Amino acid sequence: MEAVKTPPRPVVRNAARVLLIDPDARVLLVQGGDPADPDAGTWWFTPGGGLEAGESPEAAALREAFEETGHRVAALEGPVARRSSVFPFDGVLIEQREQFFVARVPAFEPTTAGWTELERRALAGLRWWTLEELRTTAATVFPPNLADLVAEQLA
Repeated sequence: MEAVKTPPRPVVRNAARVLLIDPDARVLLVQGGDPADPDAGTWWFTPGGGLEAGESPEAAALREAFEETGHRVAALEGPVARRSSVFPFDGVLIEQREQFFVARVPAFEPTTAGWTELERRALAGLRWWTLEELRTTAATVFPPNLADLVAEQLA
């Protein structure tokens, strides 16, 4: 008789993400994928990442926004949304519990200079998106309701 395999338990990761919105009502997104599964393709998502030990969600959002875009955010609003999702990343099953913040920023040219080694393997670029582009794209965007979240912030 064959033993029944128990599915792996996900590693819980608390994270903070930022909707960076410029004066032209565009939101900055990061393109990335799973470095352990390059055939899975890529998707677009807001800058952000995991909280470090003892770090508040707000502090993590500010740190991650700078690391991933090169822009220092002056102030955050929110959190404006929360979500939890389970997904594989770099060979590990992750349960990510995210808080989303908003930052009103001037238009700027993002840079990848602050990316970590893992980010360099997982991320492909940064791009400003209009609300219309978010609503009509065939690309995969996370969270799935991002266009609605952005629209709420522009109202």
